[in-house]
Amino acid sequence: MALIKWNPERELLNIEKEFSRMFDLLGNRFGNKTNDETEQYGLADWAPLTDIYEDDNNFKLKVDLPGIKKEDVKISYSDGQLSISGERKQETENKNSKYHRVERLFGKYYRSFALPKKILEDKIEAEFKDGQLIINIPKSEEAKPKQLEIKVK
Repeated sequence: MALIKWNPERELLNIEKEFSRMFDLLGNRFGNKTNDETEQYGLADWAPLTDIYEDDNNFKLKVDLPGIKKEDVKISYSDGQLSISGERKQETENKNSKYHRVERLFGKYYRSFALPKKILEDKIEAEFKDGQLIINIPKSEEAKPKQLEIKVK
């Protein structure tokens, strides 16, 4: 028997998923097809925590993926959406030990982010180190802040 920790935030996420699934099913009956992102989101068990920030030249995402191997992370970009997905496998239980608390989340994960239009999409880079995925998204020249010098008369 697996020990499952009750998480009220997860319950709210489950309610949101159910509503999304219900509206998708309704939409399918009337000719609206669900997109791949909605399907992926619906299948996810958890979402990794992410920090998003920018400097003058880049947007950056730092995604916490502890206990996951670099090979098990899938990153894709399509139509302005950057998606991160994969799965964290649950460790096999030892028959001679009993758990007192299980707080880490296991199963499939998925996150998707809408990116600004003015980026260099062919220059997006990702680095995975110490359980943290860092994605660097370079800004195009027109998106970079410009500083104008104004002369005083």
